[in-house]
Amino acid sequence: MTAQRTSTALVTGASSGIGKGIARQLAAYGANLILVARSEGKLRALADELSRQHGVRADVIAADLSHPEAGQRLEDEVGARGLQVDLLVNNAGFGGFSEFFQQDPNEINEMIAVNVTILTDLTRRFLPPMLERGRGRVLNVASTAGFIPGPLMAVYYATKAYVLSFSEAVNEELRGTGLSVTALCPGPVDTGFQDVATLNESRLMSGLTRLAVLDVETVARIGVDAMLRGQGVAVAGVANRMQVSAFRMLPRAVAARIIAGVQARREA
Repeated sequence: MTAQRTSTALVTGASSGIGKGIARQLAAYGANLILVARSEGKLRALADELSRQHGVRADVIAADLSHPEAGQRLEDEVGARGLQVDLLVNNAGFGGFSEFFQQDPNEINEMIAVNVTILTDLTRRFLPPMLERGRGRVLNVASTAGFIPGPLMAVYYATKAYVLSFSEAVNEELRGTGLSVTALCPGPVDTGFQDVATLNESRLMSGLTRLAVLDVETVARIGVDAMLRGQGVAVAGVANRMQVSAFRMLPRAVAARIIAGVQARREA
C-alpha cells in the first residue's frame, strides 16, 4: 500500500516529536492528514506548513485523549467533516520517571489512558471501516521498552509492552485481509519526551546509551515505511535491534536488574 492523495491519515500526538515527524513524512508521500493533539495552535501551524509545502488537506482536531469520551468524540468529529481514515497512527503517549510507589496516581491513570486506552479505542473504531473498504494500515508507536521490564518507569514500560503485544496479535488476525498493524519500536529519540518524563535525572540519557539515540526524522521515516509495507514490528536503529535481541536472551529478572542500573538516578 502507498500513501496517496486519496488516502487520509489520522495522527495522534501530532503537535511535536515523532508524531510531527510522521505527519511530515505522510504529507511528503501525498496523504491528506487529520492532526490530533491538545495544542490547537501548534497543530494549525503544522497543518498550514504541510498544506503549503505538499498541497495536501490537513484538518486539525484539538482533543484531550486522556478523557474517557475522547474516542467517541474524535470518531464523531471525523464523520461530521465527511472524512474517512485510511491510515491510523496512534502516536500519542508520555512517560514518567520515578519509583512506582512514589508516582502520582493521577499521572499513572492518565498515562494508561493515553498510552493504552485511547490507542485501543481508536483502533477498534477505525479498523472495521478499513476492512469494509479492503484497504488500510495502522501504525502504533510502541518502544524498545515494550520488550523488557522497566524499573523506575514501571508503568510506561508496561504500557509499551501492551502496545507491542496488542499490535502483533491484531496484525496476525488481519493476515490475508490486505490490512496490517505495525508496532514502531524506537529507543531513545532526540525529542522533548525526555524533559517531560524527567529522564534527564537518569543515567539512561548518558554514556553509551547516547549512541542509540536517533533523530525524529529517521524514526518517522522508518515507521511510515514499515507501515506502508505491512511490516508487523519495526525496531528503529541497528543499536536498538541489537539491544532488543540481547535482552530477549536474558531471564526477565536479570533484564529488570540491568535496566534498574541503567536508569538509576545520576549522582549529584
